[in-house]
Amino acid sequence: MATGKKPWGGRFRQPTAETVEKFTSSIHYDQRLYLYDIEGSIAHATMLAGQNIISKKDALKIMSALKAILSDIRQGKITFSPADEDIHMAIEKELIGRIGEAGGKLHSARSRNDQIVLDVRLFIRAEMQSILSLVDNLQRILIGLARQEIETIMPGYTHMQKAQPVLLSHYLLAFVEMFERDRQRLHECAKRINVLPLGAAALAGTGLPINRAKTAEILKFQDVSANSMDTVADRDFIAEFIFDAALIMMHLSRFCEDLILWSSDEFGFIEISDAYTTGSSIMPQKKNPDVAELIRGKSARVYGDLFSIMTLMKGLPMTYNRDLQEDKEPLFDAVDTVKDCLSVFAEMIMHTKFKKEKMFLAAQKGFAAATEIAEYLVGKQVPFRRAHEITGNIVAYCLKNKKELNDLTLKEYRQFNDRINGDILEKIKPEKAVNARGHKGGTAAKAVLQRIKEFEKNFNKK
Repeated sequence: MATGKKPWGGRFRQPTAETVEKFTSSIHYDQRLYLYDIEGSIAHATMLAGQNIISKKDALKIMSALKAILSDIRQGKITFSPADEDIHMAIEKELIGRIGEAGGKLHSARSRNDQIVLDVRLFIRAEMQSILSLVDNLQRILIGLARQEIETIMPGYTHMQKAQPVLLSHYLLAFVEMFERDRQRLHECAKRINVLPLGAAALAGTGLPINRAKTAEILKFQDVSANSMDTVADRDFIAEFIFDAALIMMHLSRFCEDLILWSSDEFGFIEISDAYTTGSSIMPQKKNPDVAELIRGKSARVYGDLFSIMTLMKGLPMTYNRDLQEDKEPLFDAVDTVKDCLSVFAEMIMHTKFKKEKMFLAAQKGFAAATEIAEYLVGKQVPFRRAHEITGNIVAYCLKNKKELNDLTLKEYRQFNDRINGDILEKIKPEKAVNARGHKGGTAAKAVLQRIKEFEKNFNKK
């Protein structure tokens, strides 16, 4: 049997079995919350003293000892044991060991149930700022690349088939837009995270005269929770955050999928720096896009983290249940994974060379200008459905005769419709096709530059 007095052991007559102590302990992973646990405890002690629930003298002793404990943890002077159970009990035990009975007063008017929710909210709030900074940095890099590649033309794809010519800049900005929505979602999530749970206690609140608004003010929370039962039962904010992280990973994964394809000989659109690729243990010629592949693969981890938290919550009765101890490992994994992937992807994309000539040649092939012919005919007052059919016949003719659209003569074009004139040969050039789409959201250089300027203006306001 395990030894050691438990803070909750008053009604128990037998010590905890060692197997149970090991099985129920979370200190090996929730110790990373120590900063937030101490931050919350200092705020709680300040409020307790302000409400005369504990003396100011005891509060000062508590806060001084907590700051010393924080320093010692950071310096590696304190080690944790499974017998400590969790980070709350470990810090409380250390506190009481240093200042005696006064340390035992800190837990007045709170429970581990509202304490852990506070720690996790503070943790996510801090980590979210780091993630937002990483997203912001990646957007800036992509916007810089978009401006740099404003004349680079590439084929756009649907169904993995060449569709229409587009600017590489337009492609890059598509991901800037995706990451912008990710930023917006995180900011929205932050509003629901920034709610103080302390005061809910175990589930029903406390009969002591606490001042929740004061604690919220100290910890810079914008609001206090409205229902004590919901407060200790709620993990929606964790699920929402991991969902937002999963979407970031999905966007990174899609980008990586394209980079992996583009780095192949079959495409040859890019070359990723040697520093962000690896080789084969048996094939000397190989240069593998392993970083991109691992980011693509790690998206599955964060999806799994989301599935874990959703499954964990789906059948829990009100209010707090020990099952909720399992909420932290998927949260920590999601945070660590998305931060790592955003960081290394930003490095990799800055060390990726876009092969302009290869992209432009590809944009001239595969009948990517077919839509231009159809729209050209619409401009000649041919109904679109008829123009679509005529263009389809032209493509079929090219396939039969093993030609591209830019290989056809004006005479060949006119055999399909006599409204086609010499200007068709200019119309189907990739640069003309791209710059014909100058409307908002289009791929023309002027539209893309306008969107770049809008992003740059917004970034300068930050």
